[in-house]
Amino acid sequence: MSNYKYVSHLWNDAEAAKLDPVGRLVYRSNKLGADQRITNTGGGNTSSKIVEKDPLTGADTQVLWVKGSGGDLRTSNRDNFSSLYQDKLIGLQASYAARSDKGLKSQAEDDMVAMYNHATFNLNPRASSIDTPLHSFLPGKHVDHMHPNAIISIAASKNCEALTKEIFAGKMAYVKWMRPGFELGLAMQDISRQQPSVKAIMMGQHGFISWADDDKACYELTLAMIEQAAAYIDAKYQAKGGDAKAFGGALYQTLDTEKRHATFAAILPWLRGQVSKEKRFIGTIQDDEKILRFVNSKDAPRLAELGTSCPDHFLRTKIKPLYVNWNPQSEDAAALKTKLAAALEQYRKDYAAYYNACKRPNSPAMRDPNPTVVLIPGLGMIAWGKDKSESRVTAEFYNCAVEVMRGAEAIDQYIALPQQEAFDIEYWLLEEAKLKRMPAEKELARQVIIVVGAGSGIGKETAHRLVKEGAHIVCVDKNVEAAQATAKEITDKLGTGIGVAGTGLSNCGPAIGLSGDIMDRASIRKMLDQVALAYGGFDSICVTAGIFVSPDTTGHIPDDKWALTFALNVTGSYLVADEAFKTWKEQGLRGNLVLTTSANAAVAKKGSVAYDTSKAAANHLVREMAMELSPLIRVNGVAPATVVQGSAMFPRDRVIASLAKYNIPYTDDEATDSLTTKLSRFYADRTLTKNPITPADQAEAYFLLVTNRLSKTTGQVITVDGGLHEAFLR
Repeated sequence: MSNYKYVSHLWNDAEAAKLDPVGRLVYRSNKLGADQRITNTGGGNTSSKIVEKDPLTGADTQVLWVKGSGGDLRTSNRDNFSSLYQDKLIGLQASYAARSDKGLKSQAEDDMVAMYNHATFNLNPRASSIDTPLHSFLPGKHVDHMHPNAIISIAASKNCEALTKEIFAGKMAYVKWMRPGFELGLAMQDISRQQPSVKAIMMGQHGFISWADDDKACYELTLAMIEQAAAYIDAKYQAKGGDAKAFGGALYQTLDTEKRHATFAAILPWLRGQVSKEKRFIGTIQDDEKILRFVNSKDAPRLAELGTSCPDHFLRTKIKPLYVNWNPQSEDAAALKTKLAAALEQYRKDYAAYYNACKRPNSPAMRDPNPTVVLIPGLGMIAWGKDKSESRVTAEFYNCAVEVMRGAEAIDQYIALPQQEAFDIEYWLLEEAKLKRMPAEKELARQVIIVVGAGSGIGKETAHRLVKEGAHIVCVDKNVEAAQATAKEITDKLGTGIGVAGTGLSNCGPAIGLSGDIMDRASIRKMLDQVALAYGGFDSICVTAGIFVSPDTTGHIPDDKWALTFALNVTGSYLVADEAFKTWKEQGLRGNLVLTTSANAAVAKKGSVAYDTSKAAANHLVREMAMELSPLIRVNGVAPATVVQGSAMFPRDRVIASLAKYNIPYTDDEATDSLTTKLSRFYADRTLTKNPITPADQAEAYFLLVTNRLSKTTGQVITVDGGLHEAFLR
């Protein structure tokens, strides 16, 4: 085995030997996808031509197993691969020739994708990739098509063909840029016939493809080609001064971490509001050394304006990013906002001009003209997507684009894909049809919801309920370990998503756990700023934190406990609302605040005077905040009652005190679950519905109030108490 410096050799003969042919294809794919220097998330595809038994005739037939549409090589399994009769795919060449001879080449390409269904082996439901002909028409039994940064650096260089000859000494052929599909597959077939000794082809502006008759040999050939390209680039890069001279050298200096994050926190919610005019976006910030080296450089404005080169890149990052010419050493955050506002307006105009200049008679309508990548000197990069996973992938792809530009500039001159070619990929009718087939987004998709008190009880249940509907959840609790535990429960179920994680707080998935003391305004502000760094902003807040203080043995509530009850149950909710509204106004997107009151707010009871009066005040706080925060934010309340099981408000000692108060028999050594069941049953029997009330029942109310189902409801309190007639409004 050769020693590799620029890629990782992960093949294990003992592991591979245990697998059947399709299993070995999956294995090879996973090993290639595990190294992001070899291919990006969701990019590239692999194939094997395998002899199978025809399910109809029982005869041996050659089947092309190839990674299908969608999926990611690193995580792919057998279900991600389509299977097609190889002879039927070859037979489609005549059909394509007949159609393209009539001058309908573009239509013929699209027609061929539909024809793959007729070549499907064994009713495999996995949709075939547009790259299927590339794998079918090449002679090797095993084919790898990868998107390594090193190779794309050559593919995106002005003198790509000459560089390919120089670097690979005839071992790799060259094909000019063509849109992936039948025409490109036929061109590669011709190259392989004319140059039978060649086992790899450089694809202009795209990537490369390699093949062999042994799967391990194919894997190692792929690695060898990338290693050779990366070594060549690195030698040229170092000869030109390395990092110190990258992209023409530094023009700006990076702000220190504290100031950088403070600036991000100051602008991100506002920026999220600006880019979310059509649909809301979730952000990922990247401020590591490599991205900062680029955004701070002299050449960044020129290279950013050129846009990306590889189709895989710009489908995520758009035709180009938004670069903001801001001086971090002499300008403040207010100046940055001003420059961002002007730059965003110009970007939208540029995108509309690009669309109008390149559109075809049958092109889909123009898509959202806002940028998905924003580059700021001194700060780094902000990537946007429909969810955290997509924004992380967008960040990954622009990181790949930066590495491609670094390599291309080191060896030659970076060039971008022509705009018309880029447009024809971005607005390809097949891509539009694929987008339309996507399942509808969940009800709370694109939303970031903060749940205060998520470490236990109703708050934890609410966090789990909301994430089921697509929300990103910020679990907040004074006990940060409890908040993080709830967030971990969510990410353990859903995963952290795909793509390169962001840096710092942005290194998160669909949920994050943060510390927050709602009785401390500074703690609230710190938490909200952390949310901005993690997701770019937030949409709704559910405050489920509260406290019940039992009276002492004489039935008296000490003054400090009275003050604590009001501080947490009333003032805390006010501080959250007041501090959050500063951010909500900056963001400019409609949202929701849901506070927790209690059925006790309307019922006078002996022994809970502090709690009951605090909740009565919370009821009116809902109405006051609805006035103060309108029309941007709807404010409503949830009034639980007698939630015993699963509630942090009912520790064992309070349960025992309540059992004693109501003369319910129990023993001191009785299990806590038994005690809470007795008390829960007692409370249920006092209600009209006669059923115990659970945290899940409360979570449904919070869910309802953060959706648009009650979009015209504000200043109201929904009671979830099983029907306590004593609490009926008088």
